[in-house]
Amino acid sequence: MRYLLILILIISPFLKGDSLTINSDGFSARIERDNWGVPHIYGKRDADVSFGLAYAHAQDDFKTIQDILLASRGKLASVYGKGAAVNDYYVHLMDIWNHVDSNYTSDVPDDVKALCDGYAAGINLFLQDHPERGRKKIFPVNGKDLIAGFSHRMPLMFGLDGVMKKLSKEKRPQLIGLNGNDEDAESFKMVASNVFAIAPHRSSDGYTRIWINSHQPWDGPVAWYEAHFISEEGWDFYGGLFPGSPIPLIGHNPYLGWSHTVNSPDLIDVYDLKINPGNKDQYWFEGSWQDMKVRKVPIKVKLFGPFSWTFKRTVKESIHGPVMEFEHGTYALRISSIKNLKFLEEWYRMGKATNFDEFRKAMEIHALPMFNTGYADKDGNIFYVYNAKIPKRDDRYNWHELLAGDEQANIWTNYVPFDSLPQVLNPADGFLQNCNSNPYLATGNPTDVSKPLPDWTGIETHQTNRAMRALETFGEDSSITRKEFFKYKYDKKYSSHSTIAKVRDRFIQDIAKENTPEFQEALELIRNWNLSADSTNKAAALSMIVLPNSFNEDNLKYDIVKIKKKLRETIDFLINHFGRIDVPLGKALRLVRGETDLPLGGGPDLLRAIYFKEKEDKYVGTAGDCYFQAVEWGPNGELNAWTIHQYGSATAIESSIHYDDQAKLFSKQEMKQVRP
Repeated sequence: MRYLLILILIISPFLKGDSLTINSDGFSARIERDNWGVPHIYGKRDADVSFGLAYAHAQDDFKTIQDILLASRGKLASVYGKGAAVNDYYVHLMDIWNHVDSNYTSDVPDDVKALCDGYAAGINLFLQDHPERGRKKIFPVNGKDLIAGFSHRMPLMFGLDGVMKKLSKEKRPQLIGLNGNDEDAESFKMVASNVFAIAPHRSSDGYTRIWINSHQPWDGPVAWYEAHFISEEGWDFYGGLFPGSPIPLIGHNPYLGWSHTVNSPDLIDVYDLKINPGNKDQYWFEGSWQDMKVRKVPIKVKLFGPFSWTFKRTVKESIHGPVMEFEHGTYALRISSIKNLKFLEEWYRMGKATNFDEFRKAMEIHALPMFNTGYADKDGNIFYVYNAKIPKRDDRYNWHELLAGDEQANIWTNYVPFDSLPQVLNPADGFLQNCNSNPYLATGNPTDVSKPLPDWTGIETHQTNRAMRALETFGEDSSITRKEFFKYKYDKKYSSHSTIAKVRDRFIQDIAKENTPEFQEALELIRNWNLSADSTNKAAALSMIVLPNSFNEDNLKYDIVKIKKKLRETIDFLINHFGRIDVPLGKALRLVRGETDLPLGGGPDLLRAIYFKEKEDKYVGTAGDCYFQAVEWGPNGELNAWTIHQYGSATAIESSIHYDDQAKLFSKQEMKQVRP
């Protein structure tokens, strides 16, 4: 199989394209765009760089930034109508702004405030320069908006919206879920991610290497934006961030790099409240009726044209947390890190670290409520931690069910300490990985990682196909060359032990008992599929679309009627649009960006992860591999890095050449070099 790996472009990322110097409110920055349109932002202070970042990102995608600001202020419905009112209610229910206003001064350090103020000044300057682009509702932006933005989105990242949707269904739920990655979660749903690191003694040339390989939606509020941060205060960070962030969230500096993968610890508990029949604002607790905190909040909804309507909603809070009322009951939510304002501080300190001790100290702030973290550095250290802010719970209770809301004993107040989380530093075999999977198998050897925690933590026990293949490729090679390091990342094979392989074999066995001549050709194609999703593979499209594929064994209990229905639909689709069912995957699976339409290889839960949806006459990539990096540090101080974005730096400007100029490289599995 031929692997297209790296396009070593003899182009320095610092080769200047457009250059712009901006000044406002005591902040100053220079934005240098390289030949790919990526902003390299220079400032005297770190805060100046955040100022420049805001302006540069607004040039490329102001609408998404604006929508995030509106959402975090609880004003989305004033622009987008009643469909967005649930967001504004959520902001009030979580009491985000009261907490930010009350604790911003004490909980946010001055240097982080400066970053937020700088970013806000950059957005305000952009609005001054482009008044036609913005809305009066968000002007002026201030530093608190950035802190509130993370308070708004973080609980949604670990599945709070899924828990709320489960409660809002017609029937009372019994199980709230074994973890926060609830199937009902949608708003800020995180897709997946990979991270791989190898120590010098595991590489053929003595290099330390890391793949910073998150999988995110290709568009929207959690799609990556690429930038380079350079300040006279020592910031030299090349990384990715989401709209509305004044700092990078993944990437590398000259000394070290890290990536996150999504994990699903149990961070939310739900309490069933007994309400006073004579007073709906009281609940029974420890032998007496207790008053809830009750507030009336305004929600402004756009109707049509210039007309809007403001209605009042009641939000309530018990000793447990925010309260939700339904016909089948009244429930209180207890949510990890709901009042934490230190998310940005932790990420910022991680990015300014120059060695492992400083990086670990930053992570010990322990503000981030989730995200596996894989790390490597120039000193040859590699590190993995199942990072999570997990409530420390009493073993006497079943924390997966609704909890009684009338007693103090089941209300947790502390968290599992950072040092007790599953983690490993410099494993003997010099390799680690995490692909949204069992943290105790990060190296393939469960004895490498610290002692398992109780099941009420919600820590994953499954292995994704990506984790299996990482251990079957990286994990079985004792001397990994640079070429192999790239080859394994782009692996497009399902493990013979994966769920999809087991489902395929069982489905073929089960359906053989039935008389289904109309499926004979398709079944032969699926039966003989070699589990590869290379772009030339003629069985991959049909097989991947028809066969259930998840991170666990649940799909082995599949409904054969549903699979047969999906098989019939997929056969019809392929015949209607391609005239055959054995269509090469790259003809059916496409990267579509404006007028650009390119073939893709890969698929769900592959190391070359591509998630897709049916659209008109093809299957179009929507998530998975997106912005990612390969970074290496050599034995003599060398630093090399490559990056790629699925589209380009102008993430929302269709008229720009940078709207899709990286798409061709991405399609061909090539990358651009950013540090020679």
